[in-house]
Amino acid sequence: MKAKVRQHLGLFILTLTIMTIDSINLSAQGETTYMRIAKITVDSAKLDEYKAALKEQMQSALKLEKGVLAYSAVHEKKNPYKITILETYASTEAYQTHTQTEHFKKYKVIVVDMVKGLELVDVVPIAIQSKPK
Repeated sequence: MKAKVRQHLGLFILTLTIMTIDSINLSAQGETTYMRIAKITVDSAKLDEYKAALKEQMQSALKLEKGVLAYSAVHEKKNPYKITILETYASTEAYQTHTQTEHFKKYKVIVVDMVKGLELVDVVPIAIQSKPK
């Protein structure tokens, strides 16, 4: 059952990513684009605080960093304290630059006592497609 939930969550995240970055032609950038999934377990008593900090960090990164192409953040329906984020960067260098920004460092300090578990998984897109607008 857990495998099916994870499979459906993965498909949902991929769908959100497609909708979020439909204006980006990843097929042309496929060899340089860097994608990562962050699986985060949050202290359920601090979930609202965490979501606010995450949204602020995401908005800052997308606004201020050319190399941050897209974020999609979701939580499990039955376990809202389990959050999955699909991050898309122009390159590994763009990701490294991102981790050194003031807004990312601020986010890490704010959430240090909220995050109970973190798993980072580098992923490679097989196909990302969307309907033209």
